[in-house]
Amino acid sequence: MSYFNFDNKRVYYTEFGNGTPLLLLHGNTASSNMFAEIAEKYKKNFKVILIDFLGHGKSDRLDKFPADLWFYEAKQTIALLREKQYSKVNIIGSSGGALVAINVALEASELVNKVIADSFEGEKPLKAFTENIEVDRENSKQNENAKAFYLYMHGLDWEQVVDNDTSAIIRHEKEIGKFFHKDLQSFKSDILLTGSKEDEFIGTISPNYFEKVYGELVSKIGHGKINLFETGGHPAMLTNQDSFYQLSMEFFGQ
Repeated sequence: MSYFNFDNKRVYYTEFGNGTPLLLLHGNTASSNMFAEIAEKYKKNFKVILIDFLGHGKSDRLDKFPADLWFYEAKQTIALLREKQYSKVNIIGSSGGALVAINVALEASELVNKVIADSFEGEKPLKAFTENIEVDRENSKQNENAKAFYLYMHGLDWEQVVDNDTSAIIRHEKEIGKFFHKDLQSFKSDILLTGSKEDEFIGTISPNYFEKVYGELVSKIGHGKINLFETGGHPAMLTNQDSFYQLSMEFFGQ
């Protein structure tokens, strides 16, 4: 297992395959284990890079997650790419990892080639999600399928990871209220925004949520593409895995 140091803690990462570097960024309460199946597809054409953000998976734990969590995770990602001396890396970020991916491209555009940002809420937290998150997370901790997911992602201390994440989301909405530090107009990389119209986190709010929010993002960036899958849940990357894989290979020019 490979680690690099960030903030005096060990961050886990792994690399396999050959070709142009492709970095996969996991979402909230998840780890790089979420990509176990689809990463096997990508390794045929790319050098796949996986990372467990601090406090997740095989990385060192944090007593508390910072409120500006997705920016903090972007700084970890940038540190890894610079330590490995990578440039022009392709990135796929899913759910919270999409927010990280966009932050990486905004803060260190020289390191990034193309970005796919999958299944995320936009520039700002979604109040309908954050105001119910404590109850939703407590319910998830009693759900056998959710518990199995958390255990697979993190191991026996999964509950601490989930509670830390819940706290960070609540504090971020109250204290910060936006995901990106730089204006989207400064985003340089090619970008593809993806999602599922049946996403269980978004669909209950508005059936056209992604069309509206992603359309506004592309307008602000000044370039980019949108692809929404008719079926599948959250995230689209995994619930529409075969279609997503083909779409991403075309986008990356493979």
